[in-house]
Amino acid sequence: MGFGYSPTMTPGGVPADWDGRTSPFATTHWTVVLAAGRGDSPQATEALEELCRTYWYPVYAFVRRHGHDPTDAQDLAQAFFADLLRRGSLSTARPERGRFRWFLLASVRHFLANEWDKAKAQKRGGDVKFISLEQAAAEKRYAQEPSHDLTPERIYERSWGVTVIQQVRHRLREEFQGLDKGPRFELLDRLLPGEERQLTTAEVASRLGLTEGSVRSEVHRLKRRFGEMLRAEVAHTVAAPADIDGEIQHLMEVVSG
Repeated sequence: MGFGYSPTMTPGGVPADWDGRTSPFATTHWTVVLAAGRGDSPQATEALEELCRTYWYPVYAFVRRHGHDPTDAQDLAQAFFADLLRRGSLSTARPERGRFRWFLLASVRHFLANEWDKAKAQKRGGDVKFISLEQAAAEKRYAQEPSHDLTPERIYERSWGVTVIQQVRHRLREEFQGLDKGPRFELLDRLLPGEERQLTTAEVASRLGLTEGSVRSEVHRLKRRFGEMLRAEVAHTVAAPADIDGEIQHLMEVVSG
């Protein structure tokens, strides 16, 4: 997608609270969970819940592509997350396996293969409240998935990549809003790769009262900041710094493929 990364502070008023010089791995969610071993510490539980809040949709899409209708898919996804947290055991998670994405996919596969009858016999989803699986919103997003014969695994991978990008854009938007630059971001964001360009550089420049060269410079800085935040987001889901670049490359490939 052409987003770059620079470990330096970004100029021109674009915020940069993570500059890449200090490893983000001391407090990333997945490393906290793995460090807890069985995941029974309050910090590990909180970290796992945050990961599940962020990445519930790929699980929902995986279940849907397995042929379950929207209501069953929502119930099963809720039951899966309830079971994952209720057990409080991450004994199957191995640091050498690296990625939370892999762990979650293996876990939901196992759940669907072994827990279907049990899930049908109880109120699926239990008392889990931390994830809001809004069926209408989930189905609207699922309807936009490729309609050709992608496997459940491919849908899971693609929706994971899209979720990562959406999460980064959301956080980037929040940074600009915190500086009272929300409208500026909405215009510049339209010029980033992967967006439907309804505005040209000249039109954005006119609306912001800038030259086209200045707009191109701001877009360049925005791409750089996006790259920084993308690395920080991916760091939350892998076990080692060496995994970041490969994970980003994989996610970009499945999103664009």
